Amino acid sequence: MVKDLLLRIIFIPILGIGLPLISGVITYKKASAYELIAGNIHFTITSYIIWIGCNWIHKKLRPLYAPVYKPYLKIAYITAVSSLYSICVGGLSILIWSKISNQLIHASVVYKFLFACTAAVIIFTLVYEIIFLSKERELDTKIVDQLDKERSQAELLALNKEIDPHFLFNSLNTLNYLITTNPQQAYLFNNKLATVYKYFLINKNKEVVTLKEEMGFVDDFFYLLQIRFENKLILTKSLKDIDENIYLPPFSFQVLIENAIKHNEFSESMPLEIMIDSTQQYLKVSNNTRPKNFQVNSTRIGLKNLSARYRILFKKNIQIEQSDSSFSVKLPFITKTKNHLPC
Repeated sequence: MVKDLLLRIIFIPILGIGLPLISGVITYKKASAYELIAGNIHFTITSYIIWIGCNWIHKKLRPLYAPVYKPYLKIAYITAVSSLYSICVGGLSILIWSKISNQLIHASVVYKFLFACTAAVIIFTLVYEIIFLSKERELDTKIVDQLDKERSQAELLALNKEIDPHFLFNSLNTLNYLITTNPQQAYLFNNKLATVYKYFLINKNKEVVTLKEEMGFVDDFFYLLQIRFENKLILTKSLKDIDENIYLPPFSFQVLIENAIKHNEFSESMPLEIMIDSTQQYLKVSNNTRPKNFQVNSTRIGLKNLSARYRILFKKNIQIEQSDSSFSVKLPFITKTKNHLPC
């Protein structure tokens, strides 16, 4: 629905006064005050009837043509029908005015008036077509944006479902072993495992969590890994002040830690060293590398998943840096203050 009240208020009176003046239907020098007032009212009403009728014709005929195909034929057809309507209404208006004013109106004046009406109809038909097209484009943009948002949410949901706590099986095996060998440690291990799994359940459908929440999860998660791998893992955190306004997708650090464990050899004498620190623009997770002697059966879903989540949520890319001795992943800073969070 086009809001054209302002156009009507301005141009209907202008056309009602201007068209008879241009065509000579009303001669201002010879007309009396009564004739001027009556004529302007009469032709303003005529202008209103033509405007409303052409507007109705435009709205009814536009849907008959697909917006993409044959746009010029559509405009020509609408213009032709609207012009024919304006000629009929204008001719009838001239006839009524000649009876009211008791004056003989020459054919040339009638032709000028009808031509002026037709020209005005053509101009405003094109104006309305531009308005309709702009409104359609605005609506299409909103629809596309909504579809993109829904698609992104669907993709994100699919990606989140890929994040399965697959370490649970190994953790349960470790717990089973501890129950028989070290019940006290088994009790602590079980509590940490419950805390970690609770974090999964609470945050598995969230798009983002705070850095503070994620670091708390990392501590619990790494505790389980240390029990499982004993003294073969070292985690170093160099985050001096954890900013409450920094966000990231849940389980981001878990993905990177598991990726490091999966692709590297490590032992007590040569432990896997994982460091979490930050720069001015990134959170950085790095580890020393000692590739396994055998080929790891990996689809690299973890990194692809994490990269896809950053693209969908924040329109940003993670950065992967690799050398002979180290592997690191940089996660862009996402803050509320910079309006990077998804709606």
